[in-house]
Amino acid sequence: MKSETFSQSDPKRKILYFLKVMRQAGLKDLSKVMKISRMGVHKHLSDLQDRGLVESIEIRKGVGRPIMQYSLTSNGKTAFPKSYGEIATHALDYLEKKMGKGAVESVLRERQKELFEKYSIRLKDMKFNERVKELARIRDEEGYIAESKKDGKNNSHTLLEYNCPIIMIAEKHWEACSIETELFEHVLDANVEVTHRAAKGDSICKFLIKEKGNFL
Repeated sequence: MKSETFSQSDPKRKILYFLKVMRQAGLKDLSKVMKISRMGVHKHLSDLQDRGLVESIEIRKGVGRPIMQYSLTSNGKTAFPKSYGEIATHALDYLEKKMGKGAVESVLRERQKELFEKYSIRLKDMKFNERVKELARIRDEEGYIAESKKDGKNNSHTLLEYNCPIIMIAEKHWEACSIETELFEHVLDANVEVTHRAAKGDSICKFLIKEKGNFL
């Protein structure tokens, strides 16, 4: 999210992140997650609506007053980190035009090496389950709004990313996604299957992760 718009501690930032993940929520849900009164939440929502980042709709469920639900506007959805996507995309497009697709992949793989070194330091000496959790934390810090969930039945994990900072690049240069998956496989020493991709129109990026040698 743009740092010049909201600080890390601003409640409005948390509301935007929650709506990004849940896609739609009412005052009751937002009040619970924010741990403040509904009146307080409503005040923040009004400000976000004035900024054009949040919109509301009335939903009727039988008899009684309609329930107000809130969601992000198109401007609200683009308020999240995009890693200088437009500039980076233009640079890669220019590189491809002048030097070919192989040059683009070389640049992306150099970035992969840098991230591998960075991630490896954080994951060093951790067991598999801990590595997956820590990877989710790292990705969350990088703006992907990430979380991991464990399937106790087969010791597999799901990595969910609700925001894609590199989506502008990934939509034009599919190599970015495949190289990212390879990065996860190498740093986790795991088998990684991609089931959902934001660059392909899905609302999230979803990765199924299994430790190598675990075929249950």
